[in-house]
Amino acid sequence: MKTKINKVAIALILSLFIFALPQASFAQKQNVTRTELQRHDISTPGWEAIQVRIDFDKGASFGMHTHPGEEVIFVLKGKFIYEVEGKGKVVIKEGGTLFIPAGVAHAAYNIGETKSAELGTYIVEKGKPLVVNK
Repeated sequence: MKTKINKVAIALILSLFIFALPQASFAQKQNVTRTELQRHDISTPGWEAIQVRIDFDKGASFGMHTHPGEEVIFVLKGKFIYEVEGKGKVVIKEGGTLFIPAGVAHAAYNIGETKSAELGTYIVEKGKPLVVNK
């Protein structure tokens, strides 16, 4: 009896792993990692500069969002499509730049063949959330 229960338990566990593997693989591809590099008050009271490295796994995206100030983007590695409210879609490759005005909704999609990365520099109102999802 005990052997039969063990076999059933093993079969159940294996079936759960097989079902979960494709979803786990997809979740990994959607991974976006933000690493804050520096944060400093600037000469304008109530404002700060924040610099962040954002790494996107192959096929990953960061949906529509805004910031409480300007964002200056420099693509460190790979190739992105940025969707910017009022401007449509633009492709930016390694070494390219993009300026996002305060409060303008935008999204980023890694369309490169490997992991892609960007450097985001923000001049934003201090104390407000850096990212506001839309």
